[in-house]
Formats: sequence, structure tokens, C-alpha cells
Amino acid sequence: MKKQRLPAGIDPLTVEEEAAWRALARAVLVVPRVLDAEMLESQGLNITEYNVLMNLSEAPDHSLRMRELANFVSITVSGLTRVVERLSRQGLVERVRAESDGRGQVAVLTPAGLERLRQAWPSHLAAVRRHVIDHLGDLDLVSLAEALANIASAEVGPPVRRTAPRRG
Repeated sequence: MKKQRLPAGIDPLTVEEEAAWRALARAVLVVPRVLDAEMLESQGLNITEYNVLMNLSEAPDHSLRMRELANFVSITVSGLTRVVERLSRQGLVERVRAESDGRGQVAVLTPAGLERLRQAWPSHLAAVRRHVIDHLGDLDLVSLAEALANIASAEVGPPVRRTAPRRG
């Protein structure tokens, strides 16, 4: 392949930068597929359904407007609608009109949904540890998390939480 000239102001990637970029690009494709497959096999939930339950569990009153929940889960509102409908048929989530304006839709985690999340959480935690955390070794996790959050925020904006997530 003939070497092309780059436009002014664009520097080629170093060998290390190219390796980091390719590894990141592959990881963001592979890890969700692996976690999804494991969650489906062990818990009967896909990773998106799990993330919906998790985000609702961390929200005040275990409820979020559909648009806000879609932002947290990083899917479209129409995609979220389909997920919430599936979870609703299982009695894990309810979809209700927003009390504040009566127009918007709110997803609400049911007690059964919270219990289902509690059942699935150990499997999810073990898979995340095995497929991600155990591979990070001695990396500075605070810096890594900040850098990855900055990448995502620069593209789609940060998810805005009204409260700190609850643990456990």
C-alpha cells in the first residue's frame, strides 16, 4: 500500500497508540458479547435487561423517565421500549405515566425486579471480574475510568445522575 500524506495538523499514531486503539476497539466489541452470552446462559437475562434493572435499582424511588434510562443504558428510546416491555411481561418493571407532566413515560422497578437483580448480580459481578477486571493488573483504575468516561462523554454527553449509585 502506498504511503499517504496526512492533512496538516494530523499526526500518525505511534506504535503504542495504534496498539492501544486496536485493543480498545476489539474489547468494546468482544466484552459485551461475552457478558451477554454468560448472563443469558446463567440468568436468562441479556446484558441490556440487566443494565435496565441495575440503573432502576440505583434511581430514587427505583424509577426513571424512559429517555433518561435510555441514556444510562446507552440505547435508543425505541430500543429501551422493547426491553421494558419484555421486562414488564415478566413482572420485573412497570411502565407508567410521569406524575409531573402526565405526558412522559417512567420505568419503575418492581419488587420482583429488584429480587431478580439481586439473583443475577453475583453472576454479573463474577463475569465482569473474570473478563475485565482481572486483566487490568496494576493499571491505575481511577485514571482508566476517567479516560474512558471522557471518551464517551465527548461523543454522547455524560449520563447525569441525580444521586450517587447505591452499592450492593
